[in-house]
Amino acid sequence: MTDQKWKTAITKTTPTDIRIKGYDIADIMENLSYAEVVYLLFRGELPNEAEAELMNAMLVCTVDHSASPPSVLAARTVASCGNSLNAAIAGGMLAIGDNHGGAIEQSARLMQQWAARIDEFDGDYDTLATKMADWLAENKRRMPGYGHKLHTADPRTVKLFEIAERRGYSGTHIKLSRALQKVISERRGKTTPININGAVAALISDMGFDWRLGKGFFIISRVPGLMAHAYEEMTREKPMRVLGPPPYEYDGPDDREM
Repeated sequence: MTDQKWKTAITKTTPTDIRIKGYDIADIMENLSYAEVVYLLFRGELPNEAEAELMNAMLVCTVDHSASPPSVLAARTVASCGNSLNAAIAGGMLAIGDNHGGAIEQSARLMQQWAARIDEFDGDYDTLATKMADWLAENKRRMPGYGHKLHTADPRTVKLFEIAERRGYSGTHIKLSRALQKVISERRGKTTPININGAVAALISDMGFDWRLGKGFFIISRVPGLMAHAYEEMTREKPMRVLGPPPYEYDGPDDREM
């Protein structure tokens, strides 16, 4: 008979005990912040003071960004149709994909691949960034995490990098991200800021997180914002209202008969 058991190294429960990565949930409740628990789940060990501060900053920085992002409009639309709070939040979550919320993962993947080559360039980040920009151009790819529709300088990036610098976590990936910003801006002929997705991507890479967790950082951060928008929609707005841009313009075929 095939062994039906499978394994998990995350949480152990007994009739009288709950332990996350070996730590008693009662001790966790009393001694750790939410950000520290998230770090523990991802890394398996407790964060130090610097890592705890950085983790908290990353979980706060993308908590909300106005009512216009697709995930917010999706959550509000589902709520407006008379669905439950969890359905509305789920609707917003399902709107998160490669084009909205996926830039952290995509940017971290590229950053980790290229930063691993720094020794090939004798520690010269400017040369590495130039080679990376050349590769992006040759492959007709746009670097995720750079540029912003609203911000000429993303205030969240400025603060996150400031904390990282103060805490000694401004390492290989942040240095590469800044060098790449310089190259991209020069080639475009205008300042192209590192947006918050690019900043988080660089920081989680310097902290040793796998790039495949990138989208998770955005999701964990954004859920409270989606919840607030869905609740506001339920309690303040009329049901079945039109959300998003003004009414669309039809440009399909003229009226016709079968």
